Amino acid sequence: MTECSAGRTGTGEDAGTGGTGAVRRLPRVPGFAEWPAAGSPKAEGKALREKVPRDAHAAFDPDASRPDAVSAVEESGRGRLPELTPLRVGRMAATPFAFLRGSAGLMAHDLARTPVTGIGAQICGDAHAANFGLYGDARGGLVIDLNDFDETVHGPWEWDLKRLAASLVLAGREAGADEDTCRAAAHDTVGAYRRTMRLLSKLPALDAWNAIADEELVSHTDAHDLLGTLERVSEKARANTSGRFAAKSTEETADGGRRFVDAPPVLRRTPDAEAALVAASLEQYLGTLPPDRHPLLARHAVHDVAFRVVGTGSVGTRSYVVLLLDHRGEPLVLQVKEARPSALVPHLPAVGFPTPEAGHEGMRVVHGQKRMQVVSDSLLGWTTVDGRPFQVRQFRNRKGSVDPAALAADQVDDYARMTGALLARAHSHSADPRLIAGYCGKNDELDEAVAAFAVAYADRTEADHADLVTAVRSGRIAAETGV
Repeated sequence: MTECSAGRTGTGEDAGTGGTGAVRRLPRVPGFAEWPAAGSPKAEGKALREKVPRDAHAAFDPDASRPDAVSAVEESGRGRLPELTPLRVGRMAATPFAFLRGSAGLMAHDLARTPVTGIGAQICGDAHAANFGLYGDARGGLVIDLNDFDETVHGPWEWDLKRLAASLVLAGREAGADEDTCRAAAHDTVGAYRRTMRLLSKLPALDAWNAIADEELVSHTDAHDLLGTLERVSEKARANTSGRFAAKSTEETADGGRRFVDAPPVLRRTPDAEAALVAASLEQYLGTLPPDRHPLLARHAVHDVAFRVVGTGSVGTRSYVVLLLDHRGEPLVLQVKEARPSALVPHLPAVGFPTPEAGHEGMRVVHGQKRMQVVSDSLLGWTTVDGRPFQVRQFRNRKGSVDPAALAADQVDDYARMTGALLARAHSHSADPRLIAGYCGKNDELDEAVAAFAVAYADRTEADHADLVTAVRSGRIAAETGV
């Protein structure tokens, strides 16, 4: 034996590496999968059909504890700015689809009384058809994905899917599609979700994580009739930038900087003390960003802060825009938006999901968004202003969206399939796609069931909307319209 070979260690059978096929036993590493794998996720998912048959998802039977629509709207307004409550009510009263957009908490109450498999995922919590859209990535490209995460939590994947399906029925009705088309849209969004989850379950994990690139989405979902609409939205999104917003919403100051111009009721300048609090909160925000973003923001100076009303469900929350300028006077606008507790949280225990531990609500939103999106805003973070939690993101980051209620009738189904595929991709980042695919199966039993639920829930939402409109007309609740 030579000196070199005599000095070797870890060889032979004692080291577990001798011979072809020998097994090295390493300790289980927390956070990683177990090997050899115990059981089959696909089989486990399939077995769940015995506990919760797929046709059970058609059920929707409101119980006596369900709050009436007007009381639900009033309750969801607690903690919001009271002067904006009439504006929120006015926007919700516009159409049944708008009512659904503003009533995530009421639908969570209803969904908590429907069957769930117990499979958990990071869910959007507000996955209606208008919460998908385009936005810019760090390289200037456009991404299409879910884009609103105010209600995000760890919860039942079915809740997102049912909310999306019901919203498509309402959007289709508003678009003038006939009832068969609306039901088909709900049916096909579930079918696209199911087929996409099945596709992802068969791919290597790394490939599945980034699967279905945006440029392949139309072909994957057979949404070719939607192509022209997407191209028009993309063209508008590329022009929807901080620079364009600042050019329309600011004016030059005496020192060569810029400041926001009042445009009530949507945009208004804030008092100096309030603006100073928001500006000061950006120091905490920096600490929530990766350090490699700090030099970029260090090249921008804070010039002004304004209050800006946003959305439908978000109206009444505190939301600011912050104007930053670089050395050339080019703007970067940040949105600092209040993060309220998710409206879904009180309803999770009813279906066996634990109440999340209390924490910073802005951090919850940001972490949930990053868990669901393939690509997220590179400046996404959170902060605290005057004791309230906020999320921070780029404003007008080449954002664009399809208005599902304005689509041609023959495009509603295409849009449904596209959003169903996107939702599956988002859920697969936190839930094993093999498990969900095993439950969903190959046939359309789940598609039929959720479509039936969606039609029934759309009918209920139309009745809720009618109750709200009646309450507005009678003076029970104040509404402001036209803005």
